[in-house]
Amino acid sequence: MSDGFITVLDWAAVLCILAGAMLSLVAGVGLVRFPDLLSRMHTAAKPQILGLLLVLVGIGLRLVPVETNVFSVGTLLLVALFQVLTVPVAGHITARVGYRTGRIDEGLMIRDELAERLEAEREEGPDGGSR
Repeated sequence: MSDGFITVLDWAAVLCILAGAMLSLVAGVGLVRFPDLLSRMHTAAKPQILGLLLVLVGIGLRLVPVETNVFSVGTLLLVALFQVLTVPVAGHITARVGYRTGRIDEGLMIRDELAERLEAEREEGPDGGSR
């Protein structure tokens, strides 16, 4: 590859890494500043995963010209895939646990579908039949 192309890739990598780091910083500040669990959960999941993906893209752009056997772009793709698959599940579980333990301010919710579902399950009874 030409030196000019490698320089452009390096600058693109730096910009991606800086943007990802800024998003991760914003997510950290949001975790400290937001008042309730749902807001904190949102700021922990959305900008954090986008920030991580930008950092991974930046690292991948940096690794393209100097592909090594120890750490390759395939490893970065696996990290990105696992993060994209697990972060929404972890956020969902966090919200459910927070809801069931009463840590969510119900005044902030417009529609509470989980309460309707839990009430229907309570009416059916533990064995699935009605009480």
